[in-house]
Amino acid sequence: MAPPDETGAPPVLETGREGETLVVRCGGRWNIDHAAGLSRRVADLAPPRDAGHAVLDLSGLDALDTVGACLVRRIETRLEAAGLAVERRGLGPRWTGLMDAVAGAETDRPAPPTPSMGIRFLYHLGASTVAVGRDGTSLLGFFGMLVVKTGRALVQPRRLRGTAIVAHVEQTGLNALPIVGLLSFLVGMVLAYQGADQLRQFGAEIFTVNLVGIAVLREMGGLITAIVVAGRSGSAFTAQIGTMKVNQEVDALQTLGLDPIDLLVLPRIFALLISLPILTFFADILGLAGGGAMAWATLGIDPPMFLDQLRSAVGVEQFWIGMVKAPVFAFTIAMVGCYQGLKVSGSAESVGRMTTQAVVQAIFLVIVIDAAFSIVFSVMGV
Repeated sequence: MAPPDETGAPPVLETGREGETLVVRCGGRWNIDHAAGLSRRVADLAPPRDAGHAVLDLSGLDALDTVGACLVRRIETRLEAAGLAVERRGLGPRWTGLMDAVAGAETDRPAPPTPSMGIRFLYHLGASTVAVGRDGTSLLGFFGMLVVKTGRALVQPRRLRGTAIVAHVEQTGLNALPIVGLLSFLVGMVLAYQGADQLRQFGAEIFTVNLVGIAVLREMGGLITAIVVAGRSGSAFTAQIGTMKVNQEVDALQTLGLDPIDLLVLPRIFALLISLPILTFFADILGLAGGGAMAWATLGIDPPMFLDQLRSAVGVEQFWIGMVKAPVFAFTIAMVGCYQGLKVSGSAESVGRMTTQAVVQAIFLVIVIDAAFSIVFSVMGV
C-alpha cells in the first residue's frame, strides 16, 4: 500500500494590528506546490494607509523554497512601496541565506545598457525602412486593385455614380481655379523676371519668351497644378474617407453588401482624371499670361510680339508633353488620398496623421513621376 501524499500544513497568510503596527504572518508550506494560490493572495494584500510600521512574522513557516522566498520578498516590496518600515521576525537560520540571496538578486541585477546615439539612429533607420517597404507594398497592391476596378467600370459604365463624379469635379476642379490660376500667374511672372535678368547680360532678352513658354507648358504648369491639388484635394479625400471610417460608415456600407471602392474611391478618381487636365490647361494659360505681363513691364515686349515669339519658339509638342502628365498625376493623387483614408484606424488623431502622410506621399510621387517623364522624353528626343 502506497503511503499517503502528505504536503504538511497548508500555507498561511494573515494580517493583524498591534497598535499602529501592521503584522503580516506567514506560516505553513511556502513552496512551489502552493505558488498559484499564494501569488493571488499576495496580489490581494492591501496595506493600510494609517500604519507606519510593519512586522513580517515568519516564525510559522514549515517549508520555504525559492518560489516561496520570492513571494515573501514580494510582500516586503509591497509594504515598502506603501511607505511602511518593514521588520522581519522569526526567520530561522535555515532560510536566512535563501532570503538574502533572493533580495540580493533584485538589487544586484545590472541595469540595461543605454544604447549609443549611433545604435539608436540605425534602429530608427531600419524601422523606418521596413515601414516604408510595407507601406509601398500595400500601396502597390491597392494600385493593382484600382486598375482592375477602373477597367471594369469603363467596361460597365452603369457601375459609375455620375452625380458623385460631377460633385467631386466641382470640388476638385471648379473650386480650385482661383488658387491654381493665381499661383501659375505668379510663377510665370517670376520665371520671366529671373530669365530676363540673366539674358539681359547677353543682349538676348527676347529669348525670355522661349524660357517662359517651354518652362510653363512643359513642366511648371502641370507640376504646380498637381502639387496644389495634392495638398488641397488629396488631403480632402483622406479626411473625408477617414472620417467615414471613424464613424463606421465604411463598415456599414460593407454590411449592406456595397463595395466602398465603387462608392467612395472610383468617383474621386474619375473626377480628378477630368478636372486635373482642365486645371493644367488653365494653369498653362495663366502662366504664359504672367510671363507676358512681366516681359511687357520689364522688357517692353508687348503682347503681339510675345505671341509671335512664342509661336515661333515653342511647338505644340511642348504643350502636349505637359498635358500627357496630367492624367497620371491625377490618378496618383486620388489613389494615395483614398488609400490613406481607408487606412484610418478609428480616432481623430489617426485622421490627422493619415492626412499628413497622404499629402507628403502624393507630392513625393508626383515629383518622382515628373522626373521619370523628363528622362523618358529626353531619351526620346522630345
